[in-house]
Amino acid sequence: MSISLFLKGLAMGMAEVVPGVSGGTIAFITGIYQRLIDAIKSFDPDAFKLLFKGKIKAFWKKVDGNFILTLGSGMIAGIVSGVFTIAWLLENHPLLIWGFFFGLILISCYLVLKQVNSWSIPTFLFLIAGTAIAYYVTVAQPGSENNSYWFIFISGIIAISALLLPGLSGSFILLLMGMYTLILPSAKLALSEQDPESIAIIAVFIGGCTVGLFSFARVMSWAFKSFPNQTLALLTGFLLGSLNKVWPWQHVLSTRVNSKGTEVVSLSKSVLPSTFEALPHNFHYGTDPKMVMVILCMLVGFFMVLGIERLGKNFSK
Repeated sequence: MSISLFLKGLAMGMAEVVPGVSGGTIAFITGIYQRLIDAIKSFDPDAFKLLFKGKIKAFWKKVDGNFILTLGSGMIAGIVSGVFTIAWLLENHPLLIWGFFFGLILISCYLVLKQVNSWSIPTFLFLIAGTAIAYYVTVAQPGSENNSYWFIFISGIIAISALLLPGLSGSFILLLMGMYTLILPSAKLALSEQDPESIAIIAVFIGGCTVGLFSFARVMSWAFKSFPNQTLALLTGFLLGSLNKVWPWQHVLSTRVNSKGTEVVSLSKSVLPSTFEALPHNFHYGTDPKMVMVILCMLVGFFMVLGIERLGKNFSK
């Protein structure tokens, strides 16, 4: 098992727990995005024919089994740990964790743009469209919770599709659909207390994720092969637009009570640190901008990505 690949999966899993950060972003940053898409797409009828005929070795090779197993193990570990650790960090140190992710995504925009081989008007328009779509998602009003199984299944399809798009967070899409406050607590209860109702909710959600994963991967694989520059520009736009969501200094405009009776942020807007500091009251975030610590966390995220890219180039050589 590749420790490096496992750690990439770990980072992807932890990122997916955070509303506003995409596991697809981590895959893009670490250089495994296209391999991931191709591996998922390889689960086709031909692959299952090999499996049913008992040709396990051929099946494993076709679906890039070692890659999927190692990355998937890391992602599961990341999701399990993220449900507890990331949730704690967001609750207790929101400015610092958002600062880290802001720096991480900001440098990622530059690194992804570098991969565009040639620019044209359509490619530039895709960049603008991606930025506009992602920005709109960050300012949209969250919906209300729906615990119907059919809606949970649909939520899984949509959330996993967002996972495959850098800059669009599956967790944040769930938040907009009003499902984040149902899925995350259910995952905690299923893991910690083996609550039957929570296990059923998570099972239905995973079913939707499975359907969305294999169908949307084919769309992304086709897009990369047919329109590589436009696809990269669109994904970079998603990253740029998502920066509004991970901007550390947020003025909370409204709150709501989730399914567990806890008051949580419903809607917020990005403000300058000086404006943030002048607020008379600011639920959850407070009014101390913590400038030095936040900028330090941004730099950690910024240079961590550069370090990963440098290591990747060295390994390639």
